Amino acid sequence: MSADLSQCSDQDLAAFARAHREDAYRELLRRYKTGVYRLIVKQIGDADEAMDLTQETFVSGFSALDRYDGERPFRTWIARIALNKCRDWARRRKVRAFFSRALPLENAHHVASDGPGPDSAATDRRELAKVRGAIDQLPQNLREVLLLRGVDEVSQAETAVILRVSEKTVETRLYRARTRLRELLAGTSASAEG
Repeated sequence: MSADLSQCSDQDLAAFARAHREDAYRELLRRYKTGVYRLIVKQIGDADEAMDLTQETFVSGFSALDRYDGERPFRTWIARIALNKCRDWARRRKVRAFFSRALPLENAHHVASDGPGPDSAATDRRELAKVRGAIDQLPQNLREVLLLRGVDEVSQAETAVILRVSEKTVETRLYRARTRLRELLAGTSASAEG
């Protein structure tokens, strides 16, 4: 029966899933789990958390299948849910960070020293970390467009649907994100040299 489902459209799979066919859920998960995971890990930068958020995304999506519009691609619908999960995660993380900083300094004896660590990181790892840090500094609306268009290679039209903005807005945000990223990386290089 699963072999038949691999040929089904997303719209048909959603209908079968609404009828409580577990094999339809499995087929949707098989089709989109990897893409959703990649999107999330690029948004939050933590592979372990991304696994949890991927699972949360599909649980939320499957419980809200009645709201899925079969005329639109399932990929964009589930990606929108994933981005919302990332935003929620970031908000929770900020709250946790605030409270963790509020602890008394006496409790901070486990913090690592400021001394230099072993110089085992390769140059490409440092570069990657620099780029990731610069991307993390971008405002959320610019970061989302940059990751969707530039890294995940989602089309401009699909990106617009996922983010619920116009294609022109996607184009503008992508231009601004790339410009700001160049500025941030130029500033990082200048401060590293100086």
